[in-house]
Amino acid sequence: MPEKHLSTQFDSELNAVSSRVMELGGLVESQLRLAIYALSQFSEESATQVIQTESRVNAMELDIDRELSSIIARRQPTARDLRLLIAISKTTANLERAGDEAEKIARMVKSIIESGSARALPSSDLRFAAELASGLLRKALDAFVRLDTAVALSILKEDDQIDQEFDGFVRKLITYMMEDPRTISASLDLLFVAKAIERVGDHAKNIAEFIIYIVKGADVRHTPMDQIESAVR
Repeated sequence: MPEKHLSTQFDSELNAVSSRVMELGGLVESQLRLAIYALSQFSEESATQVIQTESRVNAMELDIDRELSSIIARRQPTARDLRLLIAISKTTANLERAGDEAEKIARMVKSIIESGSARALPSSDLRFAAELASGLLRKALDAFVRLDTAVALSILKEDDQIDQEFDGFVRKLITYMMEDPRTISASLDLLFVAKAIERVGDHAKNIAEFIIYIVKGADVRHTPMDQIESAVR
């Protein structure tokens, strides 16, 4: 992923830490897929596996952060190299948080199963949003490998669709709770699941913003879309 440097060792270090980030991304992706499966099938076993994976995700984040700190201290990088290392650090943090959201989904699934209300809730309505969020995260990781700003820009635009799905689902869930107050507790668990799915999309969006920062040197966080498009051109 990084450009070639005069120092072959520096190149090797950058490639190694970038590979670790992709490994972490793959682990979080699998964690998220399993969480979505646990939700769709109300599988307590799958939910438990997601929760158990969280310690591996956390350990990998700490390892990557230590490696980044070591590279910065030894190499004292400047300009684009420093932007790259900062963006890798922030991407790692967002991947770990996406893993947290997967764990949250799994915990809520277990709570819903224990409530005995699983089949009475519109959980299947979340499947589309969950697949969207998972797809965005995968797309963000692929774009990060290639430092593809065009794909990064498309991710920023697609995140709005997940937000719309979330808003629609909340309205539907409120109707369920009003019609049958006995489902309120389990419905609130499902609301937390929906919010977790939305946050996964937000983390994919954040990674896309870091890609633009690496390549263009422009911090596009909290920036109107037309200005982001101008920065990418």
